[in-house]
Amino acid sequence: MGRIFEVRKHTMFARWNRMAKQFARIAKDITMAVKSGGPDPASNPALRRVIQNARAVNMPKDKVEAAIKRATGRDATHYQEVHYEAYAPHGVALLIEAATDNPTRTVAQVRNIVTKGGGNLATSGSVSFLFKHMGVFRLAPAGIDQDDLELYLIDHGLEEMGESTGENGEPQLLIRCAFEDFGKVQEALEARGVTPLSAEHEYICTAPTELPEEQAQEVLALIDKLEQDEDVQRVFHTLA
Repeated sequence: MGRIFEVRKHTMFARWNRMAKQFARIAKDITMAVKSGGPDPASNPALRRVIQNARAVNMPKDKVEAAIKRATGRDATHYQEVHYEAYAPHGVALLIEAATDNPTRTVAQVRNIVTKGGGNLATSGSVSFLFKHMGVFRLAPAGIDQDDLELYLIDHGLEEMGESTGENGEPQLLIRCAFEDFGKVQEALEARGVTPLSAEHEYICTAPTELPEEQAQEVLALIDKLEQDEDVQRVFHTLA
């Protein structure tokens, strides 16, 4: 088991702004999870996963509980998950994940940001083939027998396991599986008493794009603008 490949991380905007965006994203994820599977985490694996991710970004417990309560109300917003494919400057592919109650508004906002950033929206299928849809779990390595866990998870759909780092440089274990095996790996970790720092569905790029630093910063600036949009949940890219 070695170091696992990840595309470039970036933290372009201020910490408080980033935290507010993370909380808003988690709140939408909670709403969609509750709408699809109910408000009880014990019987709703998707909600359990989102609550884990809320802890990972230090979202206060009362905010999580308030989001669950709002999601069960008659006036709760109905969000639709949509994806947009685009190219940033210098040929970097973007896969933009949004959660919106108004797709017409959202596509107009996304197109405006991408165009102003020197890129262009692409037709469906023109970018997605450069990504693999996977389940991604991040674990704190302390107290884990990594070789033993790897052997155990292979029988439950593990495709990749390796060392990585968190946003602040802290060591992490990164586990990847096919999107279809996400539930099996999640249940296997729960059976072992292992609580992930986060558990996400991610689009992993299969053909990274190498750019000089100046050009890379242009791409990161566009990604940053997209991530600050209220409807955009996450942006996946091929920048190495």
